[in-house]
Amino acid sequence: MSTARGAESDNVLVISGQVVGAPEVRISPAGIPISRFVLAHHSRQPEAGLGREVRCRIRVTAAGPELREQLQGLQAGHRVRVTGFVARAGYRSADWQLVLHAQSIEHLDQAER
Repeated sequence: MSTARGAESDNVLVISGQVVGAPEVRISPAGIPISRFVLAHHSRQPEAGLGREVRCRIRVTAAGPELREQLQGLQAGHRVRVTGFVARAGYRSADWQLVLHAQSIEHLDQAER
C-alpha cells in the first residue's frame, strides 16, 4: 500500500439524487454529530458511444458540525448533490458494501428556486 499521492490514492465521488427516508442523526461518544441517509440516483450516462440508464442507491454518512448545518431541513424526496469519498461499510463484516462519506452536501431543490 502506497502513501504517495497518485492514482492509487484517488477516491472522490460526486453524485446527485433524491433522499430516501428521513436522515438519522446521532451523536458519537466523542460528541460528533453523525447523520446517515440513503441517496437514490437516476441518470443517463454515455458508455461506449451509447446512452446507459443508471439507477442505484448508496448510503451516505455525514459527520461533523459543518455537515450537520448543511443537512438542516433535509427531508425525504429532497434533491441533493453529495461530494465525498467511498469506504467499506464495516470492517467486521466480510461484505464489501460501500458507503459515501460526505464532505459537502448541496441542496439542489433550493438552488433551482
